Amino acid sequence: MTQDTRKRRAAEAAITEIAPLLDAKSVVGVGTGSTANAFIDALAAIKHTFDATVASSKASADRLNGHGIPVLDLNAAGEVLVYVDGADEVDGNRCLLKGGGGALTREKIVAASSERFVCIVDDSKMVDTLGAFPLPVEVVPMARGLVARALVEFGGAPEWRQEFTTDNGNIILDVHGLKIADPPALESAINDIPGVVCNGVFARNAADLVIVASHEGVHTL
Repeated sequence: MTQDTRKRRAAEAAITEIAPLLDAKSVVGVGTGSTANAFIDALAAIKHTFDATVASSKASADRLNGHGIPVLDLNAAGEVLVYVDGADEVDGNRCLLKGGGGALTREKIVAASSERFVCIVDDSKMVDTLGAFPLPVEVVPMARGLVARALVEFGGAPEWRQEFTTDNGNIILDVHGLKIADPPALESAINDIPGVVCNGVFARNAADLVIVASHEGVHTL
């Protein structure tokens, strides 16, 4: 079974999970990335059962619109019933490392605005300790050097993701070499660095449910 097939099965399982919760007034939050794209494609089949969506990136909004699914600005959406997104890494406590697609700040905002956060992944994303995947940190451009030096003090090796700008007009530093033993503490510490907009550790607002697709089937955390 290919990784794309496993992603699609996780997305389909998320539809099964959220479909009973939806009604004509429901707003669904949607993440960014290849697994989120699989969810968007599956969501199109039940678009008549809910009101609208909120997207964490322009790319996801464009894909939703392509399926004829309404997309609202978060400030106009009111309550978001459920947020569904993928992750770059997931540990056994449902803490996540996200931001490979560069949408981490908007992803974290939509996740925090939602009543329930469902993460969908294939089993290759499951880890004992976060950090093998480089940790993305969104940074105000003028603070790139300041933030990079601070991240070195945390034991990481930051690398500027050149020729990439977030939907917020900022840059990304990808931090290699971190072993994130205490995700909530590191999330807070990095966010306290002046110039940091957000970082890709999702621990203070961890997923409520993780759906994992493997060769053996689909299971949940």
